Amino acid sequence: MENNTEKSFLFSKQNYILLLAGVAVIALGFLLMAGGNSEDPNVFNEAVFSFRRIRLAPTVIFIGFGICIYSIFKNPAKKS
Repeated sequence: MENNTEKSFLFSKQNYILLLAGVAVIALGFLLMAGGNSEDPNVFNEAVFSFRRIRLAPTVIFIGFGICIYSIFKNPAKKS
């Protein structure tokens, strides 16, 4: 009895590249969100509510998640 099955990856190379790009975009979003601490804990720092931390960073993170989801659902081109 001969088992002639060919082992292949679940995704293509392009899917993995897109997935890594999505993870990099998510990491960039978290880096944009970082910071804004104060030297003195009794003094409030208004930098916590900056445009970068409230609007830009979460938007970049959601775009990264969208790229990751797209990379999972993308079908590789079928070879005939």
